[in-house]
Amino acid sequence: MKDNANYYQIPREEWQGSYTREHMPLTQKELDSIKSLNDRISMQDVEDIYIPLCHMIQLYRKEYESLTLSKGLFLHRYVKVPPFIIGIAGSVAVGKSTTARLVQTLLSRLFPRRNVRMVTTDGFLFPNEILEERGLMERKGFPESYDMEHLIEFLHQVKSGEEHIQIPTYSHQVYDIVENVYETLSQPDILIVEGINILQLPANQQIYVSDFFDFSIFVDADPKLIETWYLERFESLLDTAFLDPTNYYYEFAIGDRQDAIKMAQSVWKNVNLTNLKEYILPTKSRADVILHKTHKHLIDQIFLRKY
Repeated sequence: MKDNANYYQIPREEWQGSYTREHMPLTQKELDSIKSLNDRISMQDVEDIYIPLCHMIQLYRKEYESLTLSKGLFLHRYVKVPPFIIGIAGSVAVGKSTTARLVQTLLSRLFPRRNVRMVTTDGFLFPNEILEERGLMERKGFPESYDMEHLIEFLHQVKSGEEHIQIPTYSHQVYDIVENVYETLSQPDILIVEGINILQLPANQQIYVSDFFDFSIFVDADPKLIETWYLERFESLLDTAFLDPTNYYYEFAIGDRQDAIKMAQSVWKNVNLTNLKEYILPTKSRADVILHKTHKHLIDQIFLRKY
């Protein structure tokens, strides 16, 4: 079976005509603040791709609320609608963080009565101290480097409507969990969960992270393109890291640039590409929507799951 046999393949030109906007819900300045380092996205992308996508999500959410209501009628009791959870997956450096922040912003603007929040799975990585004890520092980002039980418990708390749920904080400056610093989440209407590992199927759990998702998106691109974007982002990080000795990239920034690039190429090949091929790409077929990118992060195809 072909990889995309279970999907409607929709060219950008067709997708952009599926919903006609009445107004642009954000400004260029706001879009610039949403973009990740070295990512490329335009107001045209917002209009052509992301506004129709958010209205597609709204269709799924309406069906979700309707099903919850029907369950209550069947049981002759009031059943509160649990938060609607959206998962966004994809490789390192493919632009999934930008996609997540943009979807959050657009859903908040298009449906202002809904409380829309976003979390990343970075906060559920084991601290570096534990990774070092277990010999996993070279496999950071692989499934075994995440506290999956904690992540699953967090999603269960969200779906159960618990208040004041604490989420660990991860710092990309120091490349580690920040001790005793938490974000608090209380009963969102819509929660976006972004991370490379969210559609994976760990062998040691009976409940999977993806079981909690009501809609999922996979941001896709050719691995060679993603490698280019990864290395471009790495160099951009070096351009500023030399100003901050506490920054994880500081030592690379003040050293020989070519040696640093060779190190990044090795990390891509031995860590990120391996993780992508072995654990991330095999989960692509579990997504409801695949956003396929080509050169300069341009989305040229959208794949919508048939069943």
